[in-house]
Amino acid sequence: MKVALLSAALLGGQLVTPVSDRVPHLNVEVLCKATVADDKANGVVLGQSLEKCMSDETDAQQQLSALWTANAGPVRDRCEAEVTSIPYAQSYVDLLSCIQSAESANPRPSAPLKGASKNRNAK
Repeated sequence: MKVALLSAALLGGQLVTPVSDRVPHLNVEVLCKATVADDKANGVVLGQSLEKCMSDETDAQQQLSALWTANAGPVRDRCEAEVTSIPYAQSYVDLLSCIQSAESANPRPSAPLKGASKNRNAK
């Protein structure tokens, strides 16, 4: 065991990706099925289909994959806690909205622009 850990350390490899660095796995099918059933029960004629709901959730999950590691741990933790607090209402769309809201409220500082030097030709 010590040899494997030492080998990994020497090679600079990481054996396990920290859980917080990955988009959490959400059971969105439960939410989509409940939404479709609720629409039917309430007589909503133009309600969202199960396939469309699942497609929206998959699209949001893919967008999150690009944004997840670019956001600070506390933002991810807060948003994940909000979305997973109700087991039957987990949604990647809601998680994406939370992350995007946090980004717009606290934009990342951009790198300073490096234009032409005023003193470039002065010698």
